[in-house]
Amino acid sequence: MKNKKVYFQDWGLVDYQEAWNRQEKLFSEVVAQKMANRSAGTDTPTSNYLVFVEHPHVYTLGKSGIPEHLLLDEQGLAEKEATYYKINRGGDITYHGPGQIVGYPILDLDNFFTDIHLYLRTLEEAIIHTLADYGIAAGRYPGYTGVWLDADNHKARKICAMGVRCSRWVTMHGFAFNVNANLAYFKNIVPCGIDDKDVTSMERELGFKLDVEEVKQKLRAHIAALFGMELYQ
Repeated sequence: MKNKKVYFQDWGLVDYQEAWNRQEKLFSEVVAQKMANRSAGTDTPTSNYLVFVEHPHVYTLGKSGIPEHLLLDEQGLAEKEATYYKINRGGDITYHGPGQIVGYPILDLDNFFTDIHLYLRTLEEAIIHTLADYGIAAGRYPGYTGVWLDADNHKARKICAMGVRCSRWVTMHGFAFNVNANLAYFKNIVPCGIDDKDVTSMERELGFKLDVEEVKQKLRAHIAALFGMELYQ
């Protein structure tokens, strides 16, 4: 039985390691229920979660990433008041920080669709719709994940990065959407391993700081609509 109910949680500003631990706990519980159903021949609905969070300055490197794409040593990280983690998602290196909406969907894709490419494209589409609400035209850059502006010319710049983990069709990690993020922090890495493209934010494009809570509400609604979710808090 497909369970379209999704529990939405906004964790606020949370240390990256703490958030990772909390993600892993939810992820493990969903996987355990799937395995219990399989072994017992039962059909107990599995839970789904959509988490929004902000992190203090942190760089994270995916399992296929290149460590040299972090351009800071330990002293440099300390000077920037930033931390660094090697983690178990796909993708290369990225930055998280205040003013950025980080989304962690922990979904059993058996409840929606078992297609990881469609999953990524659907998350991208939710970001694209949200940007359109503010008059920003966005799209995709061929061969790369995430959401881009002016992807069809030399001014291409990324506004949302993505990196996910999926095991037994249960997802974790997700996306990092630059709303009012401090873009200077991206200069300390080769973002997502791409050294010839710029990074941008809604604030940079529009020329003013956004109400992050308002953006969250719009984004949450678009995600729910595109996935056919029933959101609960």
